[in-house]
Amino acid sequence: MINAIAIDDEPLALKVIHSLCERVEFINLQRSFTQPSEALKHLRKFPADLVFVDIQMPTMTGISLVKAIQQNTMVIFTTAFSNYAVESYELNAIDYLLKPINHKRFQIACNKALEYYNHIQKKDSATEKNIFVRADFSLVKIPVGDILYIEGLADYLKIYIKSRKTVVARMTMKDMIEKLPTNDFIRVHRSFIIPKNRIHSVRNNIIYLPECEIPIGKTYVEDFFRGYSPEL
Repeated sequence: MINAIAIDDEPLALKVIHSLCERVEFINLQRSFTQPSEALKHLRKFPADLVFVDIQMPTMTGISLVKAIQQNTMVIFTTAFSNYAVESYELNAIDYLLKPINHKRFQIACNKALEYYNHIQKKDSATEKNIFVRADFSLVKIPVGDILYIEGLADYLKIYIKSRKTVVARMTMKDMIEKLPTNDFIRVHRSFIIPKNRIHSVRNNIIYLPECEIPIGKTYVEDFFRGYSPEL
């Protein structure tokens, strides 16, 4: 069960959120607040798993409120304005719902929250098979075994996936390698991360994968061959 609170300066909007939450079996809406400051006080004493929050409020914006939350709390923005989508994405929001919110769209957002919640609960498990990344203003689940390779482009990554559209995520290579199982993936270049089990052969500092050829960066050559020469 995901424990949640809702924050909106309009009581009618809170009633809508309450009604929608009642139709989602795994969401427990504990409290609703019209004053952001009161919501923050409550969260300091009683941390919630998920916060539904409006953005444009008189005393404090939802953006400012989320930045002030001290715990790692999932956030779903509920707003009548689309121009905050990029900023909400940068705050790692689970989803961004435009009012009026219908049940189908609300359920999709809650399902994303549930997937991420379950992921966090078992992230230390050795049997973890998926990673979650933020792309296209939403949370995307990627099976680790389906990753073909990852290419870094400035502040963005391209994640090439078996039988799926390439996912473009705004994150660093360092952040990505920390998400992946250490025993299964290796960074071989400042711009490439590859699955170890997809290495077909290596010749003249070029790694041959079934899909493409990946160069080994000069600063990665020693570590790569020290660890992988015997198997190749």
